[in-house]
Amino acid sequence: MSIPSSTARLQLHKEFNFEQAAEVVPYYASLGVSHIYASPILTARSGSMHGYDIVDPTHINPELGGEEGLRRLVEHIRAAGMGLILDIVPNHMGVGSENPWWQHVLEWGQGSPYAHWFDIDWQPADESLRGKVMAPFLGKPYGDALGAGEIRLRFDAERGKFHAAYYAHCFPIAPAGYAGILRAAGSPRLNAAIATFEEGGDTHGALTRQNADIGCGLLRELARDGEGRAAIEAALAHYEAQTPQGFENLHALLERQHYRLAWWRCAADGINWRRFFEVTDLAGVRVEQDEVFEATHALIFRLYTEGLIDGVRIDHVDGLADPGAYCRKLRRRLQALSAQRPPQLPPAPPYIVVEKILARGERLRRDWDIDGTSGYDFMDRVGALLHDPAGEAPLSAQWAELSGRDLDFQDEVRLARRQLLAANLAGEFEAAARALHAVARTDLRTRDYSLGAIRRVFTELLVHFPVYRTYTDIHGRDEQDQEVIDRTLEKARHSVDRTEVPLLEVLARWLGGEEPPSQHAASQRVRSLHQRAITRFQQLTPPLAAKSVEDTAFYRYGRLLSRNEVGSDPCEFSIGVREFHQANLARAAHFPHSMLATATHDHKRGEDVRARIAAISELAAEWARTVDEWMRLNAPARGEVAQENGASASMAPQPGDELMLYQMLAGAWPIGLESADREGVARFAERIERWQTKALREAKQVSDWVLPNEEYEEACRRFLYSILEGKADNAFLPALAAFVRRLTPAGVVNSLAQTVLRMTSPGVPDLYQGTEFWDFSLVDPDNRRPVDYAERRRALQGGETSIAGVDGWQSGRLKQQIIRRTLQLRAREHELFFHGDYQPLDIAGAQGSHAIGFARRQKDRTAIVLATHLSARMLGEDGLPVVPADAWQDTAAELPFAAHSTWMDVYTGRTLRVSSGKLRLRDALALLPVALLVEA
Repeated sequence: MSIPSSTARLQLHKEFNFEQAAEVVPYYASLGVSHIYASPILTARSGSMHGYDIVDPTHINPELGGEEGLRRLVEHIRAAGMGLILDIVPNHMGVGSENPWWQHVLEWGQGSPYAHWFDIDWQPADESLRGKVMAPFLGKPYGDALGAGEIRLRFDAERGKFHAAYYAHCFPIAPAGYAGILRAAGSPRLNAAIATFEEGGDTHGALTRQNADIGCGLLRELARDGEGRAAIEAALAHYEAQTPQGFENLHALLERQHYRLAWWRCAADGINWRRFFEVTDLAGVRVEQDEVFEATHALIFRLYTEGLIDGVRIDHVDGLADPGAYCRKLRRRLQALSAQRPPQLPPAPPYIVVEKILARGERLRRDWDIDGTSGYDFMDRVGALLHDPAGEAPLSAQWAELSGRDLDFQDEVRLARRQLLAANLAGEFEAAARALHAVARTDLRTRDYSLGAIRRVFTELLVHFPVYRTYTDIHGRDEQDQEVIDRTLEKARHSVDRTEVPLLEVLARWLGGEEPPSQHAASQRVRSLHQRAITRFQQLTPPLAAKSVEDTAFYRYGRLLSRNEVGSDPCEFSIGVREFHQANLARAAHFPHSMLATATHDHKRGEDVRARIAAISELAAEWARTVDEWMRLNAPARGEVAQENGASASMAPQPGDELMLYQMLAGAWPIGLESADREGVARFAERIERWQTKALREAKQVSDWVLPNEEYEEACRRFLYSILEGKADNAFLPALAAFVRRLTPAGVVNSLAQTVLRMTSPGVPDLYQGTEFWDFSLVDPDNRRPVDYAERRRALQGGETSIAGVDGWQSGRLKQQIIRRTLQLRAREHELFFHGDYQPLDIAGAQGSHAIGFARRQKDRTAIVLATHLSARMLGEDGLPVVPADAWQDTAAELPFAAHSTWMDVYTGRTLRVSSGKLRLRDALALLPVALLVEA
């Protein structure tokens, strides 16, 4: 039960909780899904719609239904014969008043038992932060917020504690300062409490938590009577910032806290704790420490021991200090608990996969003791397969001409990295650079390398770094990390000043785990400094990679947006059938249970949007003519935006932004939407507007999130609504609808091909919620919209009959039926798809390049998979997503293991005969663009 045959990903939140999830379990069971794969369920920030901002890992989220609700959900899951995989978040936690551990750190500073649970630098270079935590949560500079009376001293009568309130934020006041606050009231009623806070010190004179609790208890009692409450209110009045003295008093009090309140813009340069990427309300957790690991995983272990979950997906594994050590430790702990699981559950190892972005050519580490990734690598391979290599050159030329940027994708990434290191991630970069400088200062031969020189050279290493991270430590690096360091050095040598090449090589050796050549190298201090520098580097490169690629360059480079997807490198425009087979063979050999995904909660555009846009690669010349015509038609709708530097006004949208918009309109236009449907087009325009605004800001060129260019954004918004307006003289709207009708059949063929390949390739296919129908979602939050399960249940009724063809394909029911029949076959033929060999099939004949095929074989069981490939120029004039039988001519799949045999198509129920080891595609793909055959 623990190793899934397939999973269904559900996004849980207060509007789709355990109760609603339980209602859809029978539906997924009827599809053939073996495991529900749930988003994080531990207590997250109130109202969280994703669950990755956990504030209390010791309890199940009450907004989802709490532990009682979870148990009811699992009862439904077990009754359906299914299992549960849980998404866990070991790298970070949400900060704020709902996180008791974080609040305790703010209250007690380094004296808190949780002070070292978070990745806080208590001795940063900024002297004003020594022994403090930067709290960059103010909406304006500190002095302005204080002067405006937005920061106020408040008393919580229920807890007997003081805090600084800033809108929804609550910053605890250190109890050591309570006596001073209370003394300001001059009331004898407060003397006992004052004495407790003044006299309750330890041997060093510091206030103990025990005595602070006693003092807070006294304050709670005082707050219950009118006189006591009035005395406390009188004390608070001395800290009202509206008066000059109150301003000074409050400022002085805040300066004595274990945190420093700051403007949110300070975070990029000055933050002294590790964040998740650049998200300032998510703090890194030091899960590498045993006590932190046990505290944050205790509930997970209990859920596994009690048989409530069967495995985990590890979020952002590359953020951890030592991902490999963490994964191995987690495997050991779960494996040790397996014997205590309920006896009615079949014995099986825990299922463990990681969210890991593999760069082009990078291999997943085989010593992590995991089952594989969460599927981005498969999404990349199958996505690249759908692209015609012949389209790369003309589409590249079109993009360069219209955008005016003759840069390839990696050029854009390098530019983005420089920008991010100088701004968004400046604080993290500075911390890593100073850690390297500290190593340099330990030896006479390297102490003269200045911090400035290290910053310059380190920047070049980071700009050219080709993967998310290395896994080196002070004991050295493996062969794969050596290759990464060598590739980085080769490129960085060309961009550093030649006088600094020696320093470049020194830093590369240190970051690669080579011991500093120092007379003090054997000392514990040097080893500690060296490991700290390596860890800082390894925890900087993942956010730098993600932000520069996924959240910046993907929105700057628009050759063809179907390749701008999480886990993909747009520089690799396409791959051939052979390369796809090689990836499947490698997975079968090393990670046969890795997840296979084509849609996730983080995708940039839905799987069927990508599949349709990919078909443009087959029609590059037609697309170029179409775009030229559209730009001519829409020229009157463009606006002009004044430039701040006094230069001439710029066009809005700029041509590159306009080209990307056209791709999204053509790719995401819902099937069945008519251009005359004003309400439907308006709803579509609203969704595209949200995507467009996010795209402009993520690109960080004309606009950004920090300081949005509202004039340019508004001009782009007006352009969008103008070209989609249903006016009689708007020639563009019917032209767009006509091109979509031309493109959609090829997109549907791509969609069904990637769907079948996902479910039959080596690995565990994952079905993202709702994508069993056509998925024309956009980037989040559009890809997390509610799913219409009632419609999907209705479509499934009476679905046991064979699929007669592609008629009615517009509804999405065809895709659902193919998924159902494939997953049910996987459930019946468990061993075949779990352990069966993967055998690529040669496709011979006139149209051999337009199909892909392989066999899954296990002893006497065999399944044959066939899918149409690059179909746009082979489809008929009838607008159906299937290649006419005659168009296949003599094309056939070669089956050397079945010279004369009879097969049944799982989808259509048709019987097919193999003669002389050849299966004719005019027969196998006559009714559908895909086929799944088993021996008759």
